[in-house]
Parts: sequence; structure tokens; C-alpha cells
Amino acid sequence: MIPRYSRPEMVKIWSEDNKYKIWYMIEAHACSAQEILGAIPSGTAERVWRAKDLKFNSEKIAEIESVTKHDVIAFLTHLAEFVGEDAKFIHQGMTSSDVLDTCFNIQLKQSCDLLLSEMDKLLQSLKNLAFKHKKTICIGRSHGIHAEPTTFGIKMAQAYAEMKRNRDRLVDAQKEISYGAISGAVGTFSTIDPYVEKYVCEKMGLIPEPVSSQVIPRDRHAFYFSILAIIASSIERLSVEIRHLQRSEVLEAEEFFSHGQKGSSAMPHKRNPVLSENLTGLSRLVRMNVIPSLENICLWHERDISHSSVERNIGPDANILLDFSLNRLSGLISNLVVYPENMRTNLNKLSGLVNSQRVLLALIQEGESREKAYEIVQRCAMTAWDTKEEFFEILANDNEVSLLLSTEQLEGCFDENFHLKNVDIIFDRVFG
Repeated sequence: MIPRYSRPEMVKIWSEDNKYKIWYMIEAHACSAQEILGAIPSGTAERVWRAKDLKFNSEKIAEIESVTKHDVIAFLTHLAEFVGEDAKFIHQGMTSSDVLDTCFNIQLKQSCDLLLSEMDKLLQSLKNLAFKHKKTICIGRSHGIHAEPTTFGIKMAQAYAEMKRNRDRLVDAQKEISYGAISGAVGTFSTIDPYVEKYVCEKMGLIPEPVSSQVIPRDRHAFYFSILAIIASSIERLSVEIRHLQRSEVLEAEEFFSHGQKGSSAMPHKRNPVLSENLTGLSRLVRMNVIPSLENICLWHERDISHSSVERNIGPDANILLDFSLNRLSGLISNLVVYPENMRTNLNKLSGLVNSQRVLLALIQEGESREKAYEIVQRCAMTAWDTKEEFFEILANDNEVSLLLSTEQLEGCFDENFHLKNVDIIFDRVFG
């Protein structure tokens, strides 16, 4: 992923240095297990472990690979330069996928730790904003049209609940890929004892794959990347909400505009929702990795490497992008500028029409049929739409309405506190 959308902590996980360090750890732990079994001479593992503080030369490994056309063999050849004669016992009974797949899952697991940390920050930002505006009344919209009042706090509580579900999903995804395999060619353990797999996985914080067929089944990875895509879609959903709320005709909230920031090269007045628009685009990139990950499930027989080129791209890209996006969204929410007075103005734009359901229900309670009550209220509502008169006044002067509802009853239908009476219950459900 390009540096513009990358953060150093996640990039480091997917660096060549980290990959080779993990490869080395897998091989060294395997040597320790082999020595315990008596499969290699005593003292071999200790000598292999002497290389643990070395920084492997990525350029040198690439140079060797240009000849061998095999990345694991190139690494082992480079490692032999440090280990010496005992290098012949490294990788004994193993196959390349034992190293590659186990390493890939470790990198995904490490990525999850960072993603979960960023999700915690985002959740805290959403919670803070939700409680700050718990009773900040605003108009709710369906189909983009004014519906009934809600609060800005409820909007943020909904986003919090969604992201909390996503965090739980990510924990499940981390468990799903926390498996390793050291099972040899075609996964039968014919050349390596299952104890080696158990030992290596325990040391590396993984669970042995029950049956690996030489590769770890890719349905695990498809699940992982699908969860990243769902999280990205939730990021986009909230970003689109902010973009709509920042429109000039609405302006109920907007991204923080810093000193010296420029919105347009042509129009000096512009303050654009660039962060949320950026997050919308980045979410598309995260989601596009799902289809390749699903197609990676279908490998030939015990293995092929059609998945390899895919994962070399989507592994780092999807995780780096989502890490960046979560961090950006957290900052956006923490610094979001909210305009309660504009929310109040927009709430009153339709001259009280947002209370139409209250009037409908009141008429029904007084004995009118639902069909007739709907007809009466809609007729008055359409008059208000067309004339811009106050909905309350039209209703109060309507013979059919006044026959059933007193002035006090009608006024009660326009009490906005009615819409806020269960906000605490919603917050208790979300935040406990």
C-alpha cells in the first residue's frame, strides 16, 4: 500500500524484516522440537538459536531467489551463511507451506492486535460523542426525507453498537486464523513428527491445524477478509452519514477544518468533507479483497500456489488500509463539529409535519378508523406542504380533527419530549 494510506506500526508487521524474523523463529522452534525427539544431534538447536538477533539481508535473499526462483530456499540459503554446518538440519522434514502459511497467520494475528486497538479508540470516541449529545434533538430521515425526531446521540450510539459488533467479529476472525501447520508434504506428517507442529504452534501462539493437506485451508482466510470488509462497510456507512450532515443545505455537523487548511484550489470558501469522502473510497479497496480470498479456497488437490500471489497483495493491503481507516475515523469523530442550533432549524423546516403520526394515533384512540384518520391527517399534511402554513394551525381549524381532539390534546401531539422519553433505555441497551 502507498505510504499516503499507511501507518508505520502496521507496515512493520508486513515488512520483509518481520516476515524473515518469523520464518526464522518457526525454523528455530522446529529444530528445538526435533532435538527433543532425537531427530537431530544434541546442541544443534542452540547453535541455530544463536542467529536470533541477526537482521537478515533482504537484498541478499532477493539476489539468491533470482537464481533459485524459490523464496524459502533463498532464505534458508542465506540463513546457512550464519548457522554453518548445522544448517543442514534446519527445515528437516518440512515443506515450504509449513513456513509460509504459519507465518502468514502470525502476521494476520499480529495485525488483528493493532486493528483491535484502533477499534477500541474509535469506540471510545463514539461513546463520548453519543453521551455528549444524548438529548440533542434532531430530525430523523428515511429515504432522505424528514421523518420523526431523534437525537444526535442516538445516531452515535447506533454507530457504537455497530462497531462493537464488528469488534466482536474481529476477535472471532483472529481466532479463525490463529492456526499453524508443520505437517510436511501433502500434510501427512510422513517426514516429520506431529509433536514438532504442536511444539512450534505453542511457542508461536497458534493452534495446530487439524488437517492441513500441506496448506492451511483458505476458508479461514476468506472469513478473515470478509470481516475486514464488513468493518470497512460500517466505516463507510458512518462516513456517508457525516457527508450528508455536512451538506450546505443541512450543516448539522462537519469535519474539523484546521487553521491553514484549504478546501478548494478554485473556491476559497470551501470546507469539504474530505476525510469521510476519503474513508468511503478506502472502504471500497478493503472490500475488493473479499472475492479473491473466497476464490483462494478452491485450490487443486492437496495444494497449488494460485493463492500465493493473491495473499502477497491482499494480506498487507487490506490490513494496512483498515488500520489507517480506523485511525482516521477515530480522529474525525473526536474532532467532529456539531451544530445543535442547525439541527433545531432543520427540525422545524416542515412546520410541524414531523408530528403527523402522533396526530394519526390520537385520532384512532378517539375512535376514528385507521383508514379515515390517515385520510384526514394526510389531507391536512398535504395542505401544509403546499401552503407552508403551520401544520398545527391547519389541524386546529379542521372540522373533522376538532370534532375528535381538543386543543390540549392536539398540543400534546406536538410535544417533542415525547420522542425523547426512551432515549435512556436505548443508551442502557447499548452501553450497559
